[in-house]
Amino acid sequence: MKLWPLLGIVLMQIFLLLAHGFVCHSWIVLLGSHLPVSAWALHTAMIVLALSFIPATLLAFRMDNGVVRAFYVVAASWLGFFNFFFWAVCVAWIFSAFVGPEAAARICGGLTAAAFLVGVYGLVNARWIRQRAYLVRLPHLPESWRGRRAVLLSDVHLGPINGLGFSRRLARKIAALEPEIVFLPGDLFDGGAVDGERLLAPWRALRVPLGIYFSTGNHDEFGELSAYRRAIESAGIRVLHNESVEVDGVAVLGVAYADSTSPLHLQHALERMRPRADQAAILLNHVPHRLPVVAGSGIHLQLSGHTHGGQIAPFTWLTRRVFGRFTSGLQRFGTMTVCTSTGVGVWGPPMRVGSASEIVMLRFEPEEPE
Repeated sequence: MKLWPLLGIVLMQIFLLLAHGFVCHSWIVLLGSHLPVSAWALHTAMIVLALSFIPATLLAFRMDNGVVRAFYVVAASWLGFFNFFFWAVCVAWIFSAFVGPEAAARICGGLTAAAFLVGVYGLVNARWIRQRAYLVRLPHLPESWRGRRAVLLSDVHLGPINGLGFSRRLARKIAALEPEIVFLPGDLFDGGAVDGERLLAPWRALRVPLGIYFSTGNHDEFGELSAYRRAIESAGIRVLHNESVEVDGVAVLGVAYADSTSPLHLQHALERMRPRADQAAILLNHVPHRLPVVAGSGIHLQLSGHTHGGQIAPFTWLTRRVFGRFTSGLQRFGTMTVCTSTGVGVWGPPMRVGSASEIVMLRFEPEEPE
């Protein structure tokens, strides 16, 4: 393993140990005699739990079996609950400055219980897939595309949490919507060691008249991209790796995640795929950024994901600070339209609090002259 990734893993593990130590100490001090277990037992449990997520993630990158999947699900779920426990004790410490020990214990206990319930809600909410619908008007849109419907499905994250059952569920939903074209702008896989062909087997039965198109996201490039690509193509999905195809008169382009991170690399990739000036152009670009570069390359619609809408509060706030109004939904950037999906899957904790899992339906119409 290279030095910088190793250093990042070590620093993250240290952070998790310190954060767990803070919560453990807070429960012991604030709950006092109301602590339901011994301090020794709590310390032991918190150390074990603090050391669970990173090893589970590293194992999931190396192997795929029932034990590893179960370990990852437990570790990731705990990390989600821990997030809410952490903020609960932070608030409890604030209240403890103004009340006595007994009241502080009741407040801490109440906030911890509330944090647990929020985590349970997050588990349920993540599995509830909403359907969003947007009308997209594009210049130079062929008449054959008038009223045409497309599915935008991002951030599926097939892996230890979203497995074969989840893949079957999505395939059924896509089939029920009867789209004429499907767009997958990245993170179809979570990045671990999985049997991609098995996970995508339910998609082989899909009948989409104009095809299914995919471009890579960061998680797709974390893993063995060549194996992922074989699995995706075997499911009948067209991979657009810095490639452009014409679909019934519309240019559909896909840029690789690695090339989208640098403005110069992105500009170079788009220049090689540049559509005709009189042709409607749709770009699959995993992250909703570098918009001036994209808009200047003749693109009329960018389809993105990546943000997850922040997935879990309070990271929902942080994501909004980074991506602004392009965090989710249909937005305009100059003459270009940007549609960002919050995604249908999850990464890390299998929870959503403050965000929603979604399938996006797009209906196309020609842009009306001003």
